[in-house]
Amino acid sequence: MKDIRFINDSKTTYINEVRVMDGNITHTVPVIRCAAYRDEKWISHGFSTRLGGVSAGIYGSLNLSFSQGDEEKLVRKNHGIMAAALGVKPDRLVYSHQTHTTNVLRVTEEHAGMGITRDRSFHDIDGFVTDVPGLMLVTAYADCVPLYFADRRLHVIGLSHSGWRGTVNNMAQAAVDKLGSEFGSRPEDIIAFIGPSICASCYEVGEDVAENFFNAYGAEADKVLKIKKETEAGKKYYLNLHAANRINMLNAGITEENISVTDICTCCNPELLFSHRASKGKRGGLCAYMMIAEV
Repeated sequence: MKDIRFINDSKTTYINEVRVMDGNITHTVPVIRCAAYRDEKWISHGFSTRLGGVSAGIYGSLNLSFSQGDEEKLVRKNHGIMAAALGVKPDRLVYSHQTHTTNVLRVTEEHAGMGITRDRSFHDIDGFVTDVPGLMLVTAYADCVPLYFADRRLHVIGLSHSGWRGTVNNMAQAAVDKLGSEFGSRPEDIIAFIGPSICASCYEVGEDVAENFFNAYGAEADKVLKIKKETEAGKKYYLNLHAANRINMLNAGITEENISVTDICTCCNPELLFSHRASKGKRGGLCAYMMIAEV
């Protein structure tokens, strides 16, 4: 497997290599996982890499995006490989339709396979919650932040996509609220993971984006934004989406000890992960996965 560049030595993640048989072909599929979920046997989860699939070129090789120009049949094949690596069939996946909202959908058995093996009945959904065992929630990435939520008391879960818009509009709060309204979850029972995504050192933004975070985070904005440089066109900042989402989770009531923050940056690891920034938009897509295991 490719060498990994870590953001820090927190060891919040680990990687399993899973071998998937496809006739006479063996696919070696690395799956990134959260260390805090290791002992939660009722949770099945993971985050894909770009390794182990059938796509070529800029999509090489485990491209999971249908919208970047890769052949649809290859993307479907890759979804089948990743599903097998996670121990489920493709018709048990439910794939989001992301438009940088904070809309969260309760997923039921009627949604099984949507976005993968059949058309979706929903649109503009960046987050899911469910209490149904055996349904794998799937959300898409190429630098944005995956947010995982697991209620260890009620055994219900949530998975959400949070780019800069989702972060400044507080997707974490929306997910916690949805778990509460649908299932009665309490924030203090939730184990959360801020998954592999772009780190602050790689994420330069202009004043237009930064202003949104100054307005949203107020006195805590200095934890989220650092000035990189000043130019004639204006200031440039480093934006820390990991810190911003951690603040959002804390403000939503999740306890500090129950929040894990990724030690893997998508942009720092272009040979292992797809990154929109690192590739200047010429790339495939990654996915986050979460399921209540049928135990």
